[in-house]
Amino acid sequence: MAEIKAHEFDRFLPKAIDLYRIFLVYGPDRGLVSERAADLAAKAGAKPDDPFSFTRMDLSDLQGDPGRLVDEVNALGLFGGAKVIWVKGTGSDKALTEGLQVLLSSSSAENFLIIEGGDLKKTSPLRKICEQGKIVVAIPCYADDIKALNQLVDQELSAENLKITSDARERLLEVLGGDRVASRNEIRKLALYCRGTGTVTEDHVLDIIGDASAISTDDAVDCVLKGDVAGLHRAVQKITASKTPIFLVLQSCLKQFQLLDLMRTEMEEKRTPATQVMQTTGRHIHFKRKPLFEAALRNWPVDALAREANRLQTAVLQSRQKAVLEDTIAFQTLLATALQSARAAGRQT
Repeated sequence: MAEIKAHEFDRFLPKAIDLYRIFLVYGPDRGLVSERAADLAAKAGAKPDDPFSFTRMDLSDLQGDPGRLVDEVNALGLFGGAKVIWVKGTGSDKALTEGLQVLLSSSSAENFLIIEGGDLKKTSPLRKICEQGKIVVAIPCYADDIKALNQLVDQELSAENLKITSDARERLLEVLGGDRVASRNEIRKLALYCRGTGTVTEDHVLDIIGDASAISTDDAVDCVLKGDVAGLHRAVQKITASKTPIFLVLQSCLKQFQLLDLMRTEMEEKRTPATQVMQTTGRHIHFKRKPLFEAALRNWPVDALAREANRLQTAVLQSRQKAVLEDTIAFQTLLATALQSARAAGRQT
């Protein structure tokens, strides 16, 4: 299996369909996974409203019939040309992995297959099977770093002929990250608000997104990590009273769990203790918070961290899609995660 680096995708995209027929797109940033899968489909000439050039399949379509995947990928087009088969799957789905194994036993495929795989570990059956094939490439999608977020801001604002001041950019970046779709939606909302003004200022960002610095979200996030439900209630009350969007706590919590997931995976793969991982991957964590992170690394198994990160990421996206329910979605999710932290700590005592 060939695998490109997460930051190489933009350079890889123009030549992708000339080099490979099967694409496994995976990673913790589900918004970015979907976005890159859509970019590949478009590059392959897929038209979502044309059944002769595009077929979307769910795992339920393959249950009990893994041969359908093979048939779809190898079917000859009625009017010629390759079509795109887009499947949304996970690393543990037997029907998908069995069908893919048959496809990768061949050195060619009639059509393009795009698999939207979610957050897959190295031990995932889906990733292991892909290692056997020569016509498949894996494309990891991780949460945007500061460089990628800056590029996203510039891309979306330039589409509206907008520039942004340095103070406004700094304020905007504080609330972005974690999920590409949610970040893009926030920037587009800001661009729409500022259309025709020429320049986005810090006041514009505060008007449309809120003052991220009104109160620190660390206290609430720390309560979630400790499983301190009573403390979380008090922290959220302070945040609400300060008019700071609770979404920011949800966003920050997601970033912390994604970091914990990365660190715990490193611990298991390299067989290193939590203290050593804190000195490498966790070196940027404030020294006062390091004992809390070390405890979380000891308490949470890697599969539970991945599951919780997915839960938080879903809540981030839902809170952006349903703004009227933002507070409810955020608080219920934070409370559920805090309870899981308390249970995880209890299992270790």
